[in-house]
Amino acid sequence: MTVPEDWPADEAAAVAEQLRLRPRVSTTGPAPTAGSLVAGVDVAYDDERDVVAAAAVLLDYATLDVVHEATAVGPVAFPYLPGLLAFRELPAVLAALDALPVAPDLVVCDGYGIAHPRGLGLASHLGVRTGLRTLGVAKTAFTFDHEPPAAERGAHSPLLDHDGAEVGRAVRTRQGVKPVFVSVGHRIGLDEAVETVLALTPSYRLPETTRRADSLCRRTLARAVA
Repeated sequence: MTVPEDWPADEAAAVAEQLRLRPRVSTTGPAPTAGSLVAGVDVAYDDERDVVAAAAVLLDYATLDVVHEATAVGPVAFPYLPGLLAFRELPAVLAALDALPVAPDLVVCDGYGIAHPRGLGLASHLGVRTGLRTLGVAKTAFTFDHEPPAAERGAHSPLLDHDGAEVGRAVRTRQGVKPVFVSVGHRIGLDEAVETVLALTPSYRLPETTRRADSLCRRTLARAVA
């Protein structure tokens, strides 16, 4: 894994890059179909050794069976700064995606898309940079407001920014279990993103894409630093 030559070196350059890319985000597009291949991506860090491991796991959208998986390991590309997490994670994620033998029809990220202070979270940044369809599924609401959705699976409520605009949804993927937070990444609509996440969560709170990628990146990191 190598860090791209054009990667920002400091906070000001990273913020400027987010502002440059944000207008390129597309917030419309279809959900995957039965024949689609959907990838989950995730990363794990060893900050003491300055190492990051990324995993990309490709699933059959109809069966949720694993079709391919790939990993990448390398140096952490950027310091931890709020709102700039994508600059830490993306080089490794891009390397893992590049190692897949086929391109996914959609990528599910463990994080946010347009539900971000500058409208360009990890999922949106990845989508604009690669042209892939992406969506984000986060475990917490970050800085955005929402009412708790109803208790039944499939219930959802708007995730609102400080101006009252809907930037995502709190989605109940399991009866009576706390929701996940879904936002558009790139080239998919919000309704379609919610539909996709519910299809990817038949048994657990988190999508199968995220669960598989999380497990793989953690195992990869453990081997890399052993």
